[in-house]
Amino acid sequence: MTFVWFMELLKGTGQLFLHPLFYYFLFLAAVLGVSRVKRERRNFHVRAEDAYFELRQLLPIGLLIGLVLSVITILAGLTVPFALIILTAAVTILLSLPARVRLLSPVYTVGIAFFILIFTTGQDLGIPFIGHYFESLEDKIYPSVALLLALLVIGEGLLIKNNGAKGTSPKLVKSKRGQTVGVHEVKRLWMLPMFLLVPGEAIEIHFSWWPLFVVGNQSYSLLLVPFGIGLHQQIQGMLPKEAIRLHGGRVIGLGVLVLAIAIAGYWFPLASIGAVAAAIIGRELIAFGQRVQDEGRPFYFSKQNQGVMILGVIPDSPAAKMALQVGEKVTKVNGVSVNDEKGIYEAIQRNAAHCKLEVIDTNGQIRLIQRALYVGDHHQLGILFVQDEKKWDSSAV
Repeated sequence: MTFVWFMELLKGTGQLFLHPLFYYFLFLAAVLGVSRVKRERRNFHVRAEDAYFELRQLLPIGLLIGLVLSVITILAGLTVPFALIILTAAVTILLSLPARVRLLSPVYTVGIAFFILIFTTGQDLGIPFIGHYFESLEDKIYPSVALLLALLVIGEGLLIKNNGAKGTSPKLVKSKRGQTVGVHEVKRLWMLPMFLLVPGEAIEIHFSWWPLFVVGNQSYSLLLVPFGIGLHQQIQGMLPKEAIRLHGGRVIGLGVLVLAIAIAGYWFPLASIGAVAAAIIGRELIAFGQRVQDEGRPFYFSKQNQGVMILGVIPDSPAAKMALQVGEKVTKVNGVSVNDEKGIYEAIQRNAAHCKLEVIDTNGQIRLIQRALYVGDHHQLGILFVQDEKKWDSSAV
């Protein structure tokens, strides 16, 4: 039996590369990376992370979380209809067309697919090739779909909390008073592949070659299905890492709530509908609440009376090697007090071979940093900050 499961896992893994969403998510992540780099170059004449950053974040941590969730669903004996997988893929592509990556959250893709299933279960839709998948559905599938959604929401929260704050993108915007201020933006797409048990006869009817295995008297297929997790958040009033981790924690809490309601659906069928509705409404409330709270705070990244606030740090630059952090303030360079880009540049030129900084960290503590500047180093320190001029030019030091 162990060998059978091992072979099914290998087959399921191979089928991931046959799923069109796998390649579609690669395309979307590449588009996000290119658009981010173009915007950063408009603002700072230099990009922060390279255009492949979003592609590098797409799969690794999602694969780990997906594996854990897969073990839970398989041990729980959770089965989902093949019709759900078809609908979720179709809804995912449709929701991605407005270029609003946050709509790729499972609460929307799986949630909308769930409500479509409610209206199509047992119906003769007259759709060639796939219509049978809907005609053979029964009401008992609803609790399993709601439970799957709850697990995906928890997985989404974990991804946001543990990976969302990595590589947030600095951005220059205009405040209501017309002043140039800084914000941080994260537009991220993750792929969360999950092994799902699908009743074998649902696929075997049209795909006689599809691999099946038998447990008891029931045959199943084990599919590795890629789910998309999208996040779009702009932060103006807090440190990006704090705001995003708070957001992720709230999403995890929503997932736990939805999970409790979904479990009740095995005894009270209407609870399954309530669980999915709660997921969609709750996710909207979290996004709305975060936006309202953030807009009510003063801009964290604005011109300072003392020092220069670090809006971003270019990877592999001298600033990155000196462990400078977003949100810290550079108050002195080579012993000279600084308040703007010109002051920093002039202070660096006082000693082109060595750089000594006085920095106030995010806890208000003063620390001294010094480092030799070598030939081949980044031509500037690698700090991105909110400049004092009306035009967004030369805002990197």
